[in-house]
Amino acid sequence: MNENKMGRIRMNKLIWTMGLPMILSMVLQAIYNVVDTIFVINMGSDGYSGNLALTAAFPIQILIIAIGVGTGVGINAMLSMNLGKGDKKMVDKTAGNGIFLALCIYLVFLLFGLFLAKPYMSIMSSDSDVIEMGVTYLRICTCLSLGSIGYTVYERFLQSTGKTLYSTISQISGAVINIVLDYIFIYPLGMGVAGAAFATVIGQFISLFVAMAFHYLTNKEIGNNPKNIVPSGRVIGLVYKIGLPAAIMQGLLAALMFGMLQIFKLAEDPAQIALLSGSYGIYYKIMQMGLFACFGLSNTLITIVSFNYGMKNKERVIQAIKYGLINSIITALVITVLFQALATPISNLFGLSISDSGLVTKSQIINTCTIAIHIATIGYVFMGVSIAAQGILQGFNDVYRPVIIALFRLILFVFPIAIIFVLNDNSENTIWWTFVIAEVLTAVISLILLKRASNKYLSIIEE
Repeated sequence: MNENKMGRIRMNKLIWTMGLPMILSMVLQAIYNVVDTIFVINMGSDGYSGNLALTAAFPIQILIIAIGVGTGVGINAMLSMNLGKGDKKMVDKTAGNGIFLALCIYLVFLLFGLFLAKPYMSIMSSDSDVIEMGVTYLRICTCLSLGSIGYTVYERFLQSTGKTLYSTISQISGAVINIVLDYIFIYPLGMGVAGAAFATVIGQFISLFVAMAFHYLTNKEIGNNPKNIVPSGRVIGLVYKIGLPAAIMQGLLAALMFGMLQIFKLAEDPAQIALLSGSYGIYYKIMQMGLFACFGLSNTLITIVSFNYGMKNKERVIQAIKYGLINSIITALVITVLFQALATPISNLFGLSISDSGLVTKSQIINTCTIAIHIATIGYVFMGVSIAAQGILQGFNDVYRPVIIALFRLILFVFPIAIIFVLNDNSENTIWWTFVIAEVLTAVISLILLKRASNKYLSIIEE
């Protein structure tokens, strides 16, 4: 029944049944970093520097997520499509190679943490306190990143067979542990940013262990013979044919944050630079909750479209496209309303005990974050359209179009517009319109690309 439900349950019900757990799971993934920031920024006199350190380290954390998610998307699409085709041998081989790839990715970030954390932080900041805190945080998060990377793979094993509820339970388990340990490590034990990092990685390992238990106990559609872990060039190539564009798309989030922090430096006033950087670091992590909610539904569409495309069921693929777009707009609208209503309380939560620094005050950061949320979330409905289009295209195993959408949305539209705003007066209040303009323009391009691609792939089914 589990193997076939993606080909028989009413489409709108199927999307919400699988999508709601995925949305919750992805939001909880974003909450990991949000919780760290809330606790760190409120840890007293070191809170302001701690926030800057976590902001500077965040692109590397995004990169870990990007490569893990990209690999997971490739694994997910391959598993779903071959489950739809009934190719059990390819299903088992894909899962085994997924475990092999997770170990390889972890090795790369282990080496980064050991040898490149300090050079990286020296590029991102000239403040010795920020550099020291950032290096400490980065080394722990990268050298112990196996929990995060491994969970991404096992999560996709569960999603590919429609068991999204189990992946959500796994994510919730880690998130709860993370929140509890953040408080214990940072406040009673006084471990500072190191405590935040240890709380994060322990939570990630808990999520991994729970997901592994669910997979090995319930995922009978996927075989677990250790021989399948032996790398296969063909399988890895197929995984990354789908997954590499997804990794690039996620990696562009790191490029976005890195680029915006550099653009802020174009402002001549040091206080303006500090205000923009500090506020953006907080806003970005808040924004991730909305973004990742849309990604949750998008990842659901990857699985459903892949499965039905593998079955060559044209009617259900058309329904997946239709309801996928509609439900993504609904999700984005709900997120927009929530953020508009809660902008001030959310911003205050990050500033409970911020100490006024020499350049900016607590009230300035809170006010700027509130303005950022009110303005930038106007574009979230258009963001929902673009991300849904990416998921549908990935479900068709489309390699290039999702990357093109991400490039426009995160780089090509954003950076030039942001430069224009930052070079003008009052940039702390106006620069947030950059993201609204970029989302609207990208949504138009996304719909054009999706229309052309859908016609192509649907005609292939007919043939």
